Amino acid sequence: MLKQQTSFQLSPYAKLYDELIPKDNFLRQLRELVDFTFVIDELEDKYCLDNGRNAECPIRMFKYLLLKQIYNMSDNDLVERARYDLSFKYFLELAPEDEVIHSTSLTKFRRLRLDDKNLMDILIQKTVEIALDHELLSSKKLIVDATHTNSRFHSKSATEYLQDKSKSLRKVVYSHDESMQDKFPAKPTTTDLDKEMTYNKELIDMIEAHPTLQHMPAVKQKTNLVKEVMEDVKEEMTYSSDPDARKGYKSADYSFLGYKTHIAMSDERIITAATVTTGEKSDANYLGDLITKSKKNGMKFDAVIGDTAYSGKRNLKFSKENNLRLVAKLHPVISNGTRTDETTFSFNKDAGMYVCPAGHIATRKGMKHRYSTTQNPQLKYFFDVEKCKVCPLREGCYREGAKTKSYSVTIKSTEHVDQEAFQKTDEFKRLSALRYKIEAKNAELKNRHGYEKAITSGLFGMKIQGAATVFIVNMKRIIKLINQKEVK
Repeated sequence: MLKQQTSFQLSPYAKLYDELIPKDNFLRQLRELVDFTFVIDELEDKYCLDNGRNAECPIRMFKYLLLKQIYNMSDNDLVERARYDLSFKYFLELAPEDEVIHSTSLTKFRRLRLDDKNLMDILIQKTVEIALDHELLSSKKLIVDATHTNSRFHSKSATEYLQDKSKSLRKVVYSHDESMQDKFPAKPTTTDLDKEMTYNKELIDMIEAHPTLQHMPAVKQKTNLVKEVMEDVKEEMTYSSDPDARKGYKSADYSFLGYKTHIAMSDERIITAATVTTGEKSDANYLGDLITKSKKNGMKFDAVIGDTAYSGKRNLKFSKENNLRLVAKLHPVISNGTRTDETTFSFNKDAGMYVCPAGHIATRKGMKHRYSTTQNPQLKYFFDVEKCKVCPLREGCYREGAKTKSYSVTIKSTEHVDQEAFQKTDEFKRLSALRYKIEAKNAELKNRHGYEKAITSGLFGMKIQGAATVFIVNMKRIIKLINQKEVK
């Protein structure tokens, strides 16, 4: 049963918060700046309102989730730290002497309460609302880009991933007690997942039975990480291969296995919209979505800045219809003339090649000159025909018996004449110079907040990670801008 959000209970120790948590503490500022009651409105339908045992307040559970993302901790370590860290308890709106939740409650909250919620849109809308209330968004420019996140297992299986985690655990143990090397059970000699799970359980049981090792913080933290991976594998065996992860390309010879986050950001470096997809999706197909979401969140802008991936004919038309200047350099291979199947094959600007609907990248390209006509020349992209022969999407795309499969695009079309003229202007060059800001934001997401790699498996888990990460990054930026404003 859902109960109303709890507030601070009268406590003789409450003054400790004022004494020990400084005013500039990030968690204090975050709690005082954000009204988290919106969480109740969004999750109310996931709870019974008048029957059953009282549930832990969803606002508090959501805050636990944010803490997990901020400090990159396992559920067990997060709950353990919340027992003694007063800044955590203050943020969670607990009295200093209050008990914390059991770690399994957080796991259930993630999987049962958030399974069908578009958390990314909800949280970004809230941060943009706060930024607008504090008059932090004054520019009229939107910057767009996409950043990739590697699958948790990347190219590794669950067995290999568990082997890495157990190896890390053993190394920490050996650094404290070398004699344990002869006491641990023998490592499996096969790649069988069940045997690896059994080995890890025996390893953990032995460590936890040791009177000194079990209380060492470094050992305990590594042990909890191994436990969390094992629990995830038990919950969903397909987790081991991350079935939602897809291959994307950063260049013709560099690919990644994972996901993409398509981002729109204001000139003040506050993310105004984002969409998480699998790794093979084209950046260009999400420009309209990012623009629409940003407007819905209250952003006002007249220019959209992006790289060549966004300069396709469809995006140019969409921008013109919405009275927006699209600051994206034309690329000859993106100017795909009068083709009617623009949405089926997508251009990967990093690799310089087209990708088919099944996610296969072209192997080579060549120029096709049409000397006998007045038509513009074309670039012809060739795909691996052996893959086409067995592709589940070959119907209507591959002609049975054909020895080659190609895709041709017009190098330049008349629809791009205006854009070509625009990109020669000083205004275009000035606005293009601002694109570095979103590249810096992508680096911040990855290097400071662990967005380089997924912390769980599946598209749903990636969306939860993305939502929490973007919310924290936005709030840090908003708090910084507010503090700078107050100093002035």
